[in-house]
Amino acid sequence: MTWTRAARESTYIERRTVSERTERITSEIRGIADADAEERQRTGRPSAPVGSSGNPSTRILTLANVITFCRLGLTIAFLVLFSTGQHRRAALVCYVVAAVTDFLDGQIARRTQTVSWLGKIMDPIMDRVLLFTGVIGLLIVGELPVWVPAFVIGRDAYLGCGGLVLQRYRRRPVDVIYVGKTATALLMFGFCDLLLGWPAVSGLSLVGASWLPGLNAQASAMGIYFVYAGVICSTIAAVDYTRKGVAIVRAGCPKQGRTHDE
Repeated sequence: MTWTRAARESTYIERRTVSERTERITSEIRGIADADAEERQRTGRPSAPVGSSGNPSTRILTLANVITFCRLGLTIAFLVLFSTGQHRRAALVCYVVAAVTDFLDGQIARRTQTVSWLGKIMDPIMDRVLLFTGVIGLLIVGELPVWVPAFVIGRDAYLGCGGLVLQRYRRRPVDVIYVGKTATALLMFGFCDLLLGWPAVSGLSLVGASWLPGLNAQASAMGIYFVYAGVICSTIAAVDYTRKGVAIVRAGCPKQGRTHDE
């Protein structure tokens, strides 16, 4: 009996430890997604209806989430079809539909009050996967200079690492700025047009660099100019995020690295 009671107590302690660890990890993930909403829920003082952006629900099976995961499936289908070079139109359709769902799922979630923590976490991840897949697909077939994928992926990796560092000083992520959203829209549109390959325009012959199609004498689809505009906006956004990040770190340094919430 003594052994059985000890075994039960040990099992109970292990389950409680696992539960506490899971809850801590869940809280950290939610804090990264939206620290303000997580704090309000944790303290039992949400200021908005359940399912709104300020008070996400724990639901998994929602229409918005289904669309988000469909975007992942379409993205994978695009990469497979496009890399073979035999189903370019089908690949283009997959990518364009996936890009449209980037706007659609967020609108549905907000308008039907079905914003969820899963959606808040997965939506930006799926966005980056779609963006990375577009540049990689175009790189595979040689229709995009190497530096563009390197820049797009490198910039996001830099900002992602920076965001993790800032978690030591402030739980709430740096607010998304308009120029960053504009950069994503320009890049998405440019990639879609490059996939379509129309309309083709003559090079402007402004430079002689072979790695700047469209600006040199090499003809290219009109989308390349939207890609360049997206790269410029992405650079501006990265500089602005860096400036704000440095300010957050400096504000936290006098407290000797102690975390603080805003």
